[in-house]
Amino acid sequence: MYSADNTKQLQQSTTSLLHQLKSSSLSEEQIEELRNALRFHEYRYYIQNDPLISDFEYDQLYKALEKIEAANPSLITSDSPTQRVAKGLGNDFKKVQHLVPMLSLENSYDADDLIDWDRKAKEASGLDHIEYCVEPKFDGASISLIYEDDKLVRAATRGDGTEGEEITTNVRQIRSIPLSAEFSKFAIKQIEIRGEILMSKKNFKAYNDQLAEENLPPLANPRNAASGSLRIKDAKEVARRNLEAFLYHVGYVAMVDRKQSTYDVLHTHSGALKMMWELGFRSPEKEKKICKGIQEVIDYCNEFEQKRDTLPYEIDGMVIKVNDLQLQDQMGMTSHHPRWAIAYKFKARQGTSKLRAVEYQVGRTGAVTPVAKIDPVAIGGVTVTSISLHNQDFIAEKDLMLGDTVLVERAGDVIPYIVKSMAELRTGKEEKIIFPTHCPVCNSVLVKPAEEAVWRCNNYQCEAQVVERIIHFNSKDAMDIRGMGDANVRKFYELGFLKDIPSLYRLPYDKIKGLEGYGAKSVDNLQTAIENSKKQPLFRLIYALGIRFVGEATAKTLANSTKHLLDIAGKTLEELQQLEDIGPRVAGSIHDFFSNEQNLQLLKELEELGLQLKNEQKESKHEGNLTGVTFLFTGTLPTLKRSAAEQMAEEHGGSILSGVSAKLNYLVVGEDAGSKLEKAKKISTIKIITEEEFLALLKN
Repeated sequence: MYSADNTKQLQQSTTSLLHQLKSSSLSEEQIEELRNALRFHEYRYYIQNDPLISDFEYDQLYKALEKIEAANPSLITSDSPTQRVAKGLGNDFKKVQHLVPMLSLENSYDADDLIDWDRKAKEASGLDHIEYCVEPKFDGASISLIYEDDKLVRAATRGDGTEGEEITTNVRQIRSIPLSAEFSKFAIKQIEIRGEILMSKKNFKAYNDQLAEENLPPLANPRNAASGSLRIKDAKEVARRNLEAFLYHVGYVAMVDRKQSTYDVLHTHSGALKMMWELGFRSPEKEKKICKGIQEVIDYCNEFEQKRDTLPYEIDGMVIKVNDLQLQDQMGMTSHHPRWAIAYKFKARQGTSKLRAVEYQVGRTGAVTPVAKIDPVAIGGVTVTSISLHNQDFIAEKDLMLGDTVLVERAGDVIPYIVKSMAELRTGKEEKIIFPTHCPVCNSVLVKPAEEAVWRCNNYQCEAQVVERIIHFNSKDAMDIRGMGDANVRKFYELGFLKDIPSLYRLPYDKIKGLEGYGAKSVDNLQTAIENSKKQPLFRLIYALGIRFVGEATAKTLANSTKHLLDIAGKTLEELQQLEDIGPRVAGSIHDFFSNEQNLQLLKELEELGLQLKNEQKESKHEGNLTGVTFLFTGTLPTLKRSAAEQMAEEHGGSILSGVSAKLNYLVVGEDAGSKLEKAKKISTIKIITEEEFLALLKN
């Protein structure tokens, strides 16, 4: 951005301005010289990380500019360094449309994934060799910036990819984002560039230390700190957090006259990064590498992974892009991700800690889960103190003892997991973990069927199970009672307002309104939500009952098999197994539930309270182009909710299965697909498709 001559000239100008300030004030004729000097030093400080003047000297120049502008408001320009921080609070963040959709990236986790992606890229392009640009995958909050006539006019969050929230005022506080840039030098009239807002490790620690001094809770990790900062209404608070920005992609360009351009930014991705760097943006120009084939890509990813912990900011992988922009256009994109780019995710982050204790939690089905309590350990920006140990067999398999040093990782950078104990570090003071023989809540004897790995409390009235059943009953995919979250269930249970599921429909609202923190409006809303839940269709009630092995798909199958829920009590095991996608284990669980007199009394009580046990909304089998075809959805779909996708399949005659089996025709895969995808790959008759391909099936 600044040549050696420009740097020398601006530094001389700075020295002259500072010298003049020692004896007098600056004149309004010097205002542009002063602005240019401040912009230059912001660039040296925030982009180059190589300041040429002290903070005190910068502040002197900044205050001099403020003084001139205050005396002459007509001289203030929108891109003046003083115009970053807005006065007071901003407005609510309105929705804005992106000029071009901001798509997600396809993920890969090992070299084989990259080799397979390279093969597809070659097939799509018709080339034997492709040049790639590889750069870090920053772990922050995605943004979109629009510049028109060299001025920053709009900043927005990613949102749903099509539209985001406008955050221009807050983004103006980030000093590594220029308020103006000479895009016109490249004959660019309008440009939309994408990037990531970050908080460096150093600034994150400093900010948390500051919060601690103010007796405020610390922020969880740099990514959350950056993401949350963008929607703070007080722009000065945003400025206080010292956020940074990396800009790494040109999404849209409108040229004045392409023939006038001295630098064709529409030729390569690396060229676009270089252009942004030259214009004063913090692009990954220094971190990127141009690779002449996939093996060079793999080597660079491995090299970067080794030094990720030495970087001043968090990254969770690398991004590989086809470098030729014309070739990118040729390869195109799906509704979810571009075919010309892929993210390579680094291996899970690891750390060591001490295993201090094991606590035992009881779930709604009576399953007892051991939870390890460890010394706090920071892994990938998150402090881990509790880790599920799953069951007694897991403890034995990992050879865990109280007092052990353990290796901990966050699988997928999210879920903490104990990899192993370090037996070689034992001192002899470690203690064996003794799994309880009685329920830690109600003291009932625990049982473990021979075919299962989980110990269970079979006391249906166990307080822990009752609370967890009520929480599940309220959940979004069950009865969807808004306002009755986990905390309220536990509080109302402790106060005696709740004792079982039916008591939800007998809550003493007058007493609740008398509790601290419960306003009349919120209680009225809760009452309305509970009343509305009585109208939920039968399959939602079946799912809400929490019958073991009965998910949403099986709940629909059961609902469609009967006119009244209590009629299921009369079905034999054989009759239940004749229903679609219900095998012996699921049939046995359903039969056991409806053979229990307590459960039947519960259903009768719910019906008396006004809940829908008749299948008045019984779903008739639709006839359509997918009649007889079976589907299963897994992972997060790009645009559809899973329930909506299932309904679309059923409306075209398709059926939804609850698990992977030879009966399955199509597995529709979204982001972060898990074990179902791996199982499906082993059955050759199952077709694995994307949401886009599923939507095409509906149309054909």
